[in-house]
Amino acid sequence: MRLALTFLCLLLSPPALAEMSAAEFDAYTRGQTLYYGQGGAPYGAEIYHENQRVQWSFLDGHCKEGRWYEADDLICFVYEDNPEPQCWSFVKGPNGLIARFANDPQQTELYEADMGDTPLLCLGPEVGV
Repeated sequence: MRLALTFLCLLLSPPALAEMSAAEFDAYTRGQTLYYGQGGAPYGAEIYHENQRVQWSFLDGHCKEGRWYEADDLICFVYEDNPEPQCWSFVKGPNGLIARFANDPQQTELYEADMGDTPLLCLGPEVGV
């Protein structure tokens, strides 16, 4: 009976989501602007350009140029102000992408809140007085 119940639970459980490959990630994101949320609040947005170039913003008017690449089955990003790679695993959930920060997956999990093809609001460089 116990074995039958365990088997039934396995059959009824939703399948685990597979991590996206670099090719799948590129096909899904290229030419798009994805808005990410965390815990029900806006987190940031990223434009995915050709040749694995990106532009990130925390939605504060400041944008960072960068690029992404695949390393050890993760999607890693480096930006103009920080050459240290930030690597994430991405899965395609029923409502869009789910991203987990590889350096600390318990701390940061983002989800796709919206997708479009509109550019980000990026203010020019700050000019001192």
